Amino acid sequence: MVEIKILGTGCSKCKKLTKLAEEAVSELGVPAEVTKVTDIDEIMNYGVMVTPALVIEGEVKAAGKIPSKEEIKKWIETN
Repeated sequence: MVEIKILGTGCSKCKKLTKLAEEAVSELGVPAEVTKVTDIDEIMNYGVMVTPALVIEGEVKAAGKIPSKEEIKKWIETN
């Protein structure tokens, strides 16, 4: 199962990134768990200073921007 985390406090960009990640998982048909991390301390543990951020299998893939669904799909496929 692919572990995907959305780091952010719940702003509209965080919600959009969550939606894109969930759509990417659905379209790929891979077993994955998408979770939201809203705790500032936990977010900072990833070294992220700007949200939203996308973490796949413990690795920060994007921070401070919303990647395209195609980018997210590529990152999921390589894990």
